[in-house]
Amino acid sequence: MHSGTVASPQALAPARKSFVLQNLPYLLIAPSVVMLLALIAYPLLFALKSSFYFWNLQVGPQPLAFVGFDNYVQALNAFDFRAALTNTLILSVVGTAIEFGLGLAIALVLLKALPGMNVVRALLILPTTIAPIVVGFLFRYLYDPGGGLVTWVLQSLSLPIPAEGILGSPSTALAAILFVDIWQWTPFFAIVLYASLLAVPDEIIEAATLDRASAWTILMRIKLPLIRRTAIIIVMLRFMQIFNTFDTVLVLTRGGPGTSTRTLGYSLYEQGLVNFNVGLVSAMTWITVLIVNIIVALYVFFAFRNEEW
Repeated sequence: MHSGTVASPQALAPARKSFVLQNLPYLLIAPSVVMLLALIAYPLLFALKSSFYFWNLQVGPQPLAFVGFDNYVQALNAFDFRAALTNTLILSVVGTAIEFGLGLAIALVLLKALPGMNVVRALLILPTTIAPIVVGFLFRYLYDPGGGLVTWVLQSLSLPIPAEGILGSPSTALAAILFVDIWQWTPFFAIVLYASLLAVPDEIIEAATLDRASAWTILMRIKLPLIRRTAIIIVMLRFMQIFNTFDTVLVLTRGGPGTSTRTLGYSLYEQGLVNFNVGLVSAMTWITVLIVNIIVALYVFFAFRNEEW
């Protein structure tokens, strides 16, 4: 009889070492990935389960009854939720578009060899380092109808100011919140786009200049196509971030007057941490997650459909 050969531990060691070295990057990030998935998956699954129950902590600590999709129907039919969705989409789409346009313009200016550009670049990033809730308190005073700087400037320009104040009028409150977001996050676009434009090869720009291409042609035909991927990604990230707007709304208007500045983030806060309606807020959370994922999936599909990786 022939006995089977058994590999010695010394022979297996090189194979194990080779496997570890080949997969070292994945092994190093594996704990973070597992932790991240746990932090995301458990709350979402808990919210999914809770969304099918009537559960209000003001009534009892445990779910009282299985209600199926009633919480989803109630959320979708609620006027407050529809108004919050509309306001959130306005802030997200308009805010992202304006911030990208202004950020690109600032980035192009930063490329110029003008005096003091180093100081300007250093100061430009400061607004994004301030906590949104602090920015909210700052602009709360700037918008004050009794002598706020923004109010004074608008009055000096003979522009109409509502009697209730900028934050007190349904016609201006949402625009005021949008302005705050633009002020704080336009520098984010400017810095990222500026860094991307620096990576555009000078040889291409010089060749286009020798061919007498205009600055607009160089921007649209050379610079923007070369930084397209970066632009698409930061627009997507910023859109998702604005979609969760909550801090500034809480500090400035608390969703008012009426529902004119209510956002989905504020509605989730109100139903969950004020009214303690766990079942309803869980349904609203999943509706919000689905809406965001559908919008982002469509955006990514159309933005990258002609891309070659």
